[in-house]
Amino acid sequence: MAEYDFRAELLAVIPNLRAFAMSLVGAADKADDLVQETLVRAWDKRSSFTPGTNLKGWLFTILRNEFYSQMRKRKREVADPEGAMAERLSSHPEQVGKLDMEDFKKAVNQLPEDQREALILVGASGFSYEEAAEICDCAVGTIKSRVSRARTQLATILKLEGDGEFGPDAVAVGVMNLTSSSAA
Repeated sequence: MAEYDFRAELLAVIPNLRAFAMSLVGAADKADDLVQETLVRAWDKRSSFTPGTNLKGWLFTILRNEFYSQMRKRKREVADPEGAMAERLSSHPEQVGKLDMEDFKKAVNQLPEDQREALILVGASGFSYEEAAEICDCAVGTIKSRVSRARTQLATILKLEGDGEFGPDAVAVGVMNLTSSSAA
């Protein structure tokens, strides 16, 4: 049996961690810092991780806990509610659907924090409702309710009336729980 490669598994989850961190902090530099801190903590605590269990869920829990820990520490920092700073720091890929993605990101950032978190965990990161509930330390029904309310609110914000109205981005389509053929 092959030896478990914690480092390789850790590196494979970084894009998911970064996406989750972006959904929480809304700025690329802060998201990178949050992911880096998460990786450092995970590396320091790697002896407490049991190979074969859900590393992705373990890392998301560390990231989420670190985020809330930092929030408590930064209560006196100046907020960026308009997202002006975040927009200047982020770079967008040159692809079809760029404008749809911008609208989508703005709409996601308008969601209440608990709904955005649940939606990103279930819709974009691929966690089951049960795994998301464990990460958020709440009941499965609460996660389902948050995701449902988030999807409804996103559809209202984006003024979507049907599945085919959103761009080709598969992540956005997954988050919205759409079945658009353009996402294939």
